[in-house]
Amino acid sequence: MKRFAEQLGLKALRKIDPETAHGLAIKALKAGLAPTPGPVTSDRLKTSIAGLNMPNPIGLAAGFDKNAETVAPLSQAGFGFIEVGAATPIAQPGNPKPRLFRLTEDKAAINRFGFNNEGAEAIAARLAVRPKGIPVGINLGANKTSANKAVDFAEVLKLCGPHVDFATVNVSSPNTEKLRDLQGPMALAMLLDGVMQVRGTCPVFLKIAPDLTDQDLADIAKVAQDARVSAIITTNTTLDRDGLQSPHAAQAGGLSGKPLFEKSTQVLAKLSRLTDIPLIGVGGISTAEDAYTKIKAGASAVQLYTALVYGGLSLAANIAGDLDLLLKKDGFENVAEATGTDTRRWL
Repeated sequence: MKRFAEQLGLKALRKIDPETAHGLAIKALKAGLAPTPGPVTSDRLKTSIAGLNMPNPIGLAAGFDKNAETVAPLSQAGFGFIEVGAATPIAQPGNPKPRLFRLTEDKAAINRFGFNNEGAEAIAARLAVRPKGIPVGINLGANKTSANKAVDFAEVLKLCGPHVDFATVNVSSPNTEKLRDLQGPMALAMLLDGVMQVRGTCPVFLKIAPDLTDQDLADIAKVAQDARVSAIITTNTTLDRDGLQSPHAAQAGGLSGKPLFEKSTQVLAKLSRLTDIPLIGVGGISTAEDAYTKIKAGASAVQLYTALVYGGLSLAANIAGDLDLLLKKDGFENVAEATGTDTRRWL
């Protein structure tokens, strides 16, 4: 019955502007109108990254709860960990609307939000009173008008770091001018050095773009290793538009969802051959089979977001439960045993 109600709600939300629909989803969560199965777990699903114990490897990617408004209900929605943000030092409105587009024919979305958020102080205040439970991370961003974007990441971490379990350096969003330039080896090394100086005991993750050359990946792997990054999130949205069917395909911004699956998985597999740093696979996951494919390609955990637009919040618990069965079927005692067992397919 709850699943039926969720599907009716999704159908109604898809008839209105997507950003308005997202706002209503956040309000519904705050009002307690969401699936709350609690963290789905088993001995096979339990996962550990950077000392963080996750009940399962299915995470919520940054961007869904930009301002850390719904950490409590999301923690009970079946995820093994969640990431909020991106947060910038100063509140900013982001890019002009419309800036979010559903590509229903492609099971995808394009966004050009531009790090719209209420600012690190407001987000830190909410995180400071969040209930303890599954690991919660903050995605670090930079203000659009900042003269030194690299400094912004450290500023956000100073404010939010004491209240989270991990922090992600996001240099891979295509929607803030010159942000992706910070993925270059020299710029990235300097940025990470500044972040590491203020992190305290907070593990630092790095989120990269899918639109990278093999040399880019090799450079990033070395810089991340030297900086002692705790995990690499692979990947953010893409600028690629190949094969899309939707009339919104030409919209500017980052593409997420099903069309990103193969490209992001290829990057994941390549990176797994370049570094021993744990990898978190993101991009196009909508089923347990998708999550399992990412794990076998080299991921220690995964994250999803766009699939929730089409499958609802109950998707997290469903994927975790079905993944448990897939691991059992193939004789794996845990996620770690399955990680990287099929990278060759993607190389």
